Amino acid sequence: MASSLLCAGAASFSLVTNRSPLRRLSPELRSPPLRLIGKRLRVRAAETDATNEDERTAPEKAPAGSGGSSFNQLLGIKGAARETDIWKIRLQLTKPVTWPPLVWGVVCGAAASGNFHWSVEDVAKSIVCMVMSGPFLTGYAQTLNDWYDRDIDAINEPYRPIPSGAISENEVVIQIWLLLFGGLGLGALLDIWAGHKFPIVFYLALGGSFVSYIYSAPPLKLKQNGWIGNFALGASYISLPWWAGQALFGTLNPDIIVLTLLYSIAGLGIAIVNDFKSIEGDDTLGMQSLPVVFGIDTAKWICVGAIDITQITIAGYLLGAGKPFYALALLGLILPQVFFQFQFFLEDPVKYDVKYQRMWG
Repeated sequence: MASSLLCAGAASFSLVTNRSPLRRLSPELRSPPLRLIGKRLRVRAAETDATNEDERTAPEKAPAGSGGSSFNQLLGIKGAARETDIWKIRLQLTKPVTWPPLVWGVVCGAAASGNFHWSVEDVAKSIVCMVMSGPFLTGYAQTLNDWYDRDIDAINEPYRPIPSGAISENEVVIQIWLLLFGGLGLGALLDIWAGHKFPIVFYLALGGSFVSYIYSAPPLKLKQNGWIGNFALGASYISLPWWAGQALFGTLNPDIIVLTLLYSIAGLGIAIVNDFKSIEGDDTLGMQSLPVVFGIDTAKWICVGAIDITQITIAGYLLGAGKPFYALALLGLILPQVFFQFQFFLEDPVKYDVKYQRMWG
């Protein structure tokens, strides 16, 4: 939420402990992991229906209390209801709930360029750039991440499309390639449309796709390290779409690059929110996410600290740049954010991660 003012104004070490972080979890999170059977990772349900339904049938929904619903399913967030429609399952894999920050980044970049005009052509260009950044390349990154996380998801969220068998492996792989080439194709189209001699939008799309790959896939798998992986994720969500929007209508400059990379530290904090639901599987499979390394209590403070301190720093930057009204407005948006952090997220980050992500992620 507070990132909107950045648009207006200008947006590894490991700690080894003797005690496993899982010992600090509530009893319901310490249940033994499900057995992984073969590569297909099909999870047997505790209760079996009398009739066999379509092969795409997934477990009914997330565990009780998570608010399972068709709405969650369409957004691709935790607590999705049972679904058999292949196109809804495909949409779930792309996680539409993660698209808005990318779309907003394009808007900020276009505005910061100083060359955006409310003409039909400029609006059309910006919409294509949003579609490239959100549905295609973010959809690619999310589907790819689910593909490489299928072992972990079989433990943490066995009802998700891939570990549950609701969608076949071949269908997932085809979706990954189609989204990737679709996004890169739109990047090349935007360069031609903008008359660029150097295809900067295409290369930004290519670079972002590469970061998405090394974030999720071995051997690098950046997400194995909570610091590096979450910063890479934050930079991809904040900096890259901004750069694409600004490059489409103008030119990038060092100040904007530094400012957006700085703001990506807040993205690191936002990315940590997503790690709390995966603690059991991450610990079982050796993933060094921050909640696993530091435990829930410390990680939740790292999370909110990265978000709030970065945004306060940006407010200070705006004040020093002679933009006191923008600085005050940003601080005004940070205050309710801090209130809800104490009201929900810091109270129980495992229980309220989805609610907090909906409001501020």
